[in-house]
Amino acid sequence: MTRRERLMKTLRGEPVDRPAVCFYEITGFDEDPNDPSPCNVFSHPSWQPVLELARDRTDRIVRRYPTFPARSSDAFREVNSYEQHGAIFVRTKIRAGKYCLTSLRRRDPDINTWWTLEPLLKNRDDLRLWLKLPDDIPLGAPDISNVQSAEQALGQTGLVMLDTPDPLCMIAELFEMSEYLVVALEEPALFHKALEKAARWLWPAIEAVARELPGRLWRIYGPEYASPPYLPPHLFREYVLRYDQPMVTAIQKYGGFARTHAHGRLRDILDDIAATGCVGLDPIEPPPQGDVELAWVREHYGHQMVLFGNIEVVELETLDASAFTMRVRQALRDGTRGEGRGFVLMPSACPAGRVLSPTARTNYEIMVTLAETA
Repeated sequence: MTRRERLMKTLRGEPVDRPAVCFYEITGFDEDPNDPSPCNVFSHPSWQPVLELARDRTDRIVRRYPTFPARSSDAFREVNSYEQHGAIFVRTKIRAGKYCLTSLRRRDPDINTWWTLEPLLKNRDDLRLWLKLPDDIPLGAPDISNVQSAEQALGQTGLVMLDTPDPLCMIAELFEMSEYLVVALEEPALFHKALEKAARWLWPAIEAVARELPGRLWRIYGPEYASPPYLPPHLFREYVLRYDQPMVTAIQKYGGFARTHAHGRLRDILDDIAATGCVGLDPIEPPPQGDVELAWVREHYGHQMVLFGNIEVVELETLDASAFTMRVRQALRDGTRGEGRGFVLMPSACPAGRVLSPTARTNYEIMVTLAETA
């Protein structure tokens, strides 16, 4: 069974020769050790064995999303990037009448992530200004060439996953986290207006892409912004279920597979995640990061959803080989026990530093070896 066949059969709920295993962001496909960017952590030699392992032996899931030729907001938006002291900065300005909304992001050389130094929206007054901007709509059909070229290059070694935020993610990330929570809790009517504005762009874009690229795996990220302890479950229903369900419906209307991404505590929101109709869930973090055991999720929701997880990245980076072997065996056992749609062994994230520790390298190898012999 090829790696692509194993993943597709897993998504369809069909029998497979063994559980699939992937390293989430690490695929041995997009990571280029020769990229001269000062922020390319994968240029460090410590990463090479894991990149080769991902390329040669994991069931690779490569993330892509089609582009649109233009967006109506381009006329109001100005984006500039520059380097300073080895870091990359991106400054965004959006004209809102006589006002200007600005944001600033930074990427440091030795940490594989972006930091928001200045959010676009500082308060609810900024949100009201943003709401007055013309709706942001895609102009023209999606350009799917980046997906098609990745699929051709991957061949039978894996598949491409279409990666998209939901309306909640689009709005929450415009704010600093505490300000987002205040607005979401205290101004539900105003917050719904923002979500509706995001959805008016996102829903047609999802429909267009799903129609052009039927039968693909999708990942919808953002629901965790409304999960406990950030917001109570009734607001998860309001801010996630209401806006994500149409996305899932559009994806699966064209034979696609919608997977919900949500870190942290799931117990009080799993019914609402399932109510979207999604057929996948990740990363199902074990306690104490999460609040449900994988076996329990498999028993109660595994008939509907393929479960992706449930190795916590801190375990990958810190547990010795013996302890990590026990954790992987437990995840494989709990993720495949009894009846269920399918399971993919996967960490919740990948290490973000430039130098990958020997412990992490060993544990990546353990994941693959145990999955191959399961």
